[in-house]
Amino acid sequence: MVSLMVVVFGILAAGSQGSAPRRYEQSKDLTPIHISSSKTQDAKRFQEVRRSDERSAQLRQGARTGADSYLRTGGRRDDAASRTNCKNRPIDLVFIIDSSRSVRPAEFEKAKAFLQNMVDSLVIGRDATRVGLVNYASTVKIEFLLNTYFDKSSVKQALGKVEPLASGTMTGMAIKTAMEKAFTKEAGARSASTNIAKVAIIVTDGRPQDRVEEVSAVARSAGIEIYAVGVDRADMASLQLMASQPHDDHVFYVETYGVIEKLTSKFRETLCGKDDDNGSADIDDNGLGPNGRKDHNNNKGNNGLDPCAQGHNCQHICVNNGNSYRCKCRSGFVLNPDKKTCSRADACSQGHDCQHVCVNSGDSYMCQCQNGYVLNPDKKTCSRMDACSSGHNCQHICVKRGDSYVCMCRKGYVLNADNKTCSRSDACAQGHDCQHICVSSGSSYVCKCRLGYLLNTDRKTCSRSDACAQGHDCQHICINNADSYNCMCREGYILNSDQKTCSQEMRSEITEDACMCEAQIVFQRKVQSAIQELTTKHILSRIHRILLFNATFS
Repeated sequence: MVSLMVVVFGILAAGSQGSAPRRYEQSKDLTPIHISSSKTQDAKRFQEVRRSDERSAQLRQGARTGADSYLRTGGRRDDAASRTNCKNRPIDLVFIIDSSRSVRPAEFEKAKAFLQNMVDSLVIGRDATRVGLVNYASTVKIEFLLNTYFDKSSVKQALGKVEPLASGTMTGMAIKTAMEKAFTKEAGARSASTNIAKVAIIVTDGRPQDRVEEVSAVARSAGIEIYAVGVDRADMASLQLMASQPHDDHVFYVETYGVIEKLTSKFRETLCGKDDDNGSADIDDNGLGPNGRKDHNNNKGNNGLDPCAQGHNCQHICVNNGNSYRCKCRSGFVLNPDKKTCSRADACSQGHDCQHVCVNSGDSYMCQCQNGYVLNPDKKTCSRMDACSSGHNCQHICVKRGDSYVCMCRKGYVLNADNKTCSRSDACAQGHDCQHICVSSGSSYVCKCRLGYLLNTDRKTCSRSDACAQGHDCQHICINNADSYNCMCREGYILNSDQKTCSQEMRSEITEDACMCEAQIVFQRKVQSAIQELTTKHILSRIHRILLFNATFS
């Protein structure tokens, strides 16, 4: 099975499944990293990349004879050449780099320089090592794929142009993206039949804000070998959950980005098989010398003329055997029938008590759960997982629904069409109790009244407004009239034609009685009185005449 190697900077790395890429065993002369007391216990499980001066001197002395012999034959080599003369087999290498807010700009530049130095030590090409880059924070961005660049200068130039995303630390999402989009045939990853290793290197300086254990296990089981590099505040436990086994070979920690370059030579040895600059190589636990072979004559150095030094195709360890050699595997691996490559020993097949999935881990095994479940504290049984706590992309609220989740928004917001983000809602459109007009105000609303009305004290209903109270130009009296007003005059005055001012009225009987009823009655009475007076006089005059007449003739 082809292994996939993932190098994660500033983040976490998970253990791999399947065979590891060709590399040389780790030296016993590595010293523990000295860090603050709060991390001392965890730090004992991590290695500092620098070698002690004394041991390095011994290794260099062992390699010097071979180097001198090489120069006497006319060979020439300088530092730049040795850095680029990497003898690694082709690999598909994807860097996963943390660019969250906690990584300051200057630190991010040092991380990029570290990646560029690593690339500088590899043979880059279509048929050699291919390199991709995944950049992440709260979001994930694939900067370039394995099939984007096929020459070293283009890869280094692309690395130099990467900008930080500056928010969050969604490491699990980054690993998932790398597995599903960067390590694919379409992205330039080569098929398993080519026996080309897949490697991911994660670099991070913080604690992941999502779950990494399950997605890392899936990536490792898919054949990706994961290396985790932690810086400063990186969480040790998370680094181990991500990285491949054994953790001593796949988990690294440095105190600051300022010393991260110390890891360059270590990864050069891991990816190239040996460090040509100083003639040193990792030494196997069983006394294996440079290149992983039994070394009974250390003064040959790395260039000694023995079968293993002449070139071999052992995936792990080459052991000299007379005029030939044989291949061996590291602890926790078994030699495949081809007698060259190695596979992890299948501890699970020997019997296990995992409820769901058993995953081989070195000489032992670990239990994992099926999708939608999380491992219980007993590390054996599984319970349904909280999909939201495993990482989500909801802007406001994540609500668990079965094995998945849905996004919701806080009060005063509505969910956008992408079902993830939220926008301020139209509170009035959601329903209101305003009598006249509703006006949205942030996440709430206020009521207003139409012209000519005033808002009542309940702040909802409206009453006709007092137009006169709002101001008028009547000289005497203002009378409200619906939404407007009319002017009137006080007693004894009449309204002028401008309908605003008043003038003194003329007093007369007629004017006193606009209908002239009383004047007519007075007139009638005067007429009647005159008639009666005339009638009375006429009758008396007639009587007088009659009396005179009678008196005359009697």
